[in-house]
Amino acid sequence: MATPVLVERYASGHLAALRRFACGITVITILGHAWLGFEQSYAQPLAALATAYSMQLLLETMDAWCNKRRPRFLGGPLKLLDFLLSAHITALAVAMLLYYNDQLWIVAFATAVAIGSKTIFRVPVGNGSRHFLNPSNFGIAVTLLLFPSVGIFIPWQFTEQLNAVGDWAFPVVILGTGLFLNARYNKRLPLITGFLAGFVLQALIRTWLFDTNFLAIAAAVTGPAAAIYVFFMVPDPATTPERPAPQVAFGLGVALVYLVLVVAHIVYGLFLALTIVCAVRGLWLFWLAIRQGETESDTPPARPAPVAAELPA
Repeated sequence: MATPVLVERYASGHLAALRRFACGITVITILGHAWLGFEQSYAQPLAALATAYSMQLLLETMDAWCNKRRPRFLGGPLKLLDFLLSAHITALAVAMLLYYNDQLWIVAFATAVAIGSKTIFRVPVGNGSRHFLNPSNFGIAVTLLLFPSVGIFIPWQFTEQLNAVGDWAFPVVILGTGLFLNARYNKRLPLITGFLAGFVLQALIRTWLFDTNFLAIAAAVTGPAAAIYVFFMVPDPATTPERPAPQVAFGLGVALVYLVLVVAHIVYGLFLALTIVCAVRGLWLFWLAIRQGETESDTPPARPAPVAAELPA
């Protein structure tokens, strides 16, 4: 069982990571719309943020009322800002990685699905519960499946306005920032390594099966858009394993499920693969929780210790 000190350290590290990820994605969004060449309108991130904040506050208020506790966002402006960090990151990711044309209601729908999934899809863990689906990825995947008019971001939108130096410098900045945050705060470098190794493996398999160009397939994971997916979406600390070996397995799983989807000619494979692997992990956690409950119910209650008067002299 984790000690209170370890729990406090984990919560502090998780909050520090959230703050830095929120700052990073905010900077990318501002630079993208002001300079890099994002194709989405200015209204899309604003609509996503308004929806995410509203949903997060409403769901927390309802949950606090049902459980007769104080809402977690009360306690001052800093408490409120920290509470909304996760929703902020999810909203900007949903707005950045899809192209909705002028359909702002679909932006709101995708964001609402992402935020709502954290309340609906939960698994028992210890004395509480936690969500097991990557929120922004799930909102994106559901939206792509339901609305054919919506497409993914244009890959060159991150470097459209850059020169030859910027084409290399900007991906390097994203890569360096992602490596630092995941090494220092998220502790998810094994997961990223597993995914990248799996992606190279699936590229080799496709090259062997279909006689295609290996570099053309592997290059899909080298651009700035792919770097955001690999370093900022896949290694979500709330929906991925903590220990190194399961992290590697998780990353490999995402890459290999992507291989199956590509071979089956199913589009948007990266988003769907991450959703599938998160769902499988959620079912596994459910099964473990059920087994643990059965084990505890089969354990006979401990005999009470004798009182002092009953002890021999």
